[in-house]
Amino acid sequence: MAETSDVSQSKYYVYILFSLRDGGFYIGFTTNLKLRLVSHSKGEVTSTKFRRPFKLIHYEYFINEEDARAREEYLKSGFGRKNMKEMLKRTLLDSMKI
Repeated sequence: MAETSDVSQSKYYVYILFSLRDGGFYIGFTTNLKLRLVSHSKGEVTSTKFRRPFKLIHYEYFINEEDARAREEYLKSGFGRKNMKEMLKRTLLDSMKI
């Protein structure tokens, strides 16, 4: 029987945070999403500490680090940001109501 569990595989995440303070985005990469979100919320991440609080509005899971890093780079590009905003337009409307 083939192995179906991904327990032994590396995990990589690309995630998007929405700042409830300034309405901006933070796009990041991590291997431990829960720990990284805690770090953001505690103000331990220099680039986001003054933009808290955040809302996690999207994340993607990868088993290949190069794919994850390429996706992060794409989302940070002008075209990627535009596509991201279109893809998440209803989520963004809901987030702005808070």
